[in-house]
Formats: sequence, C-alpha cells, structure tokens
Amino acid sequence: MGIEAKKFDLKILLMEKEQLKQQLKQQIVQFLNLTDVQPENIKDDEPLFGEGLGLDSIDSIELIVLLSREYGITIEDPKEGRKILVDINTMANYILAHQTQ
Repeated sequence: MGIEAKKFDLKILLMEKEQLKQQLKQQIVQFLNLTDVQPENIKDDEPLFGEGLGLDSIDSIELIVLLSREYGITIEDPKEGRKILVDINTMANYILAHQTQ
C-alpha cells in the first residue's frame, strides 16, 4: 500500500471517529434523558463522571447497555467498564477497536 493510500485510510478513520463521537454524544443525552445538556456542549475529553458531565453509577449501567445494544460490545467486568467510560474519546477508541455490529 502506497503512502497516499495510507493517508487516505487514515483520513477516513479520523472522519469515522469524529462522526462516532458526535453520535455518542447524542446517544448519551438521549439514552440518559439529560434534558439540560446539549450534545454539542459535551467536550471529547470531559470526564463523564464526577466533576465533568456528572453521571452516576446508574448512568454507567445504562451506558453499558447502550454499548451492547448499539455497538455489540459486552462489558462484564466493572473494572473494564471504568476504563472505557472515562470520556467520549475513550469510548470512541474502544468502540472502533471492539465493535462487532
């Protein structure tokens, strides 16, 4: 594969990742019924829990269901979930690496 083809593949992957991050933001707002949050106001590196978006343990369960239902990703180990549900960037990277649907 030539350099130009590799650059093209990287560009497509980056576009897919940006689209995925926007989709994740919309899904989080919708699935968690965050009526006071606009998807475009969620930063890619903003923590989902605690001081960031302020989600709680019930929300984490709903996010795990979202990953399963929408992306075919099963998280059975809570420790793994804590590593994945950090921020939008981390979730998108995990989905791109593990998506089955």
